[in-house]
Amino acid sequence: MATALHNLSEYDSNSIPDASNMCFGIVVSEWNPEVTGALLDGAVKTLEKHGAIPENIHVKTVPGSFELVYGAHQMTLNGGYDAIIILGSVIRGETPHFDYICQGVTYGISRINATSEIPVIYGLLTTNDLQQAKDRSGGRLGNKGDECAIVAIKMAKF
Repeated sequence: MATALHNLSEYDSNSIPDASNMCFGIVVSEWNPEVTGALLDGAVKTLEKHGAIPENIHVKTVPGSFELVYGAHQMTLNGGYDAIIILGSVIRGETPHFDYICQGVTYGISRINATSEIPVIYGLLTTNDLQQAKDRSGGRLGNKGDECAIVAIKMAKF
């Protein structure tokens, strides 16, 4: 659903399974930390709101968004997770770098999801400018981190 038509932080909390017995891995990019930090904060708070205990939320950082694929893959190999969330932010610049990174991460996460027993939730913001990223990481359009946490809980229950 288009973000302009749906706030990323709005959902029916009664439809979310209890996450108290679930374990989550989160891989977050260090690039654009103002944005990714807000995404992480939203994801963790939402997981805890639905019962996940802090000891069962494991956060690992990677330098940039392209490395999210490797981080998520390593978490699937190490096991013990009910779902993994990737969080990153790529902001369009003047070169095609944006396209290569976004396409590479999307393909990589899709491939992991097709071959792994553990769902990997896609939380990569791909925006044209910093304001769009802020709007989607706790701003006027909600927080993609919240949405990813809800998806992780539902997919873990799947």
